[in-house]
Amino acid sequence: MKAVLRTTDPTQLAFAKALLDGEDIACFEMDVHMSVLEGSIGILPRRLMVADADHAEAVEVLRDNGVDGVVD
Repeated sequence: MKAVLRTTDPTQLAFAKALLDGEDIACFEMDVHMSVLEGSIGILPRRLMVADADHAEAVEVLRDNGVDGVVD
């Protein structure tokens, strides 16, 4: 799996997941519990992971829709 997005913004994460789901690209959110432990002050980003084979397409989908924090 490869990271396709790193962000501290939960709304941006939800938007990115919806975009990827719409393109039938499976994704998995990591570091959810770490960001909760830090007290929601927004210093620990969450990562959105996709399969290696889907990474290029996922990056293209997110960039085409103006999502910030996309990881190459």
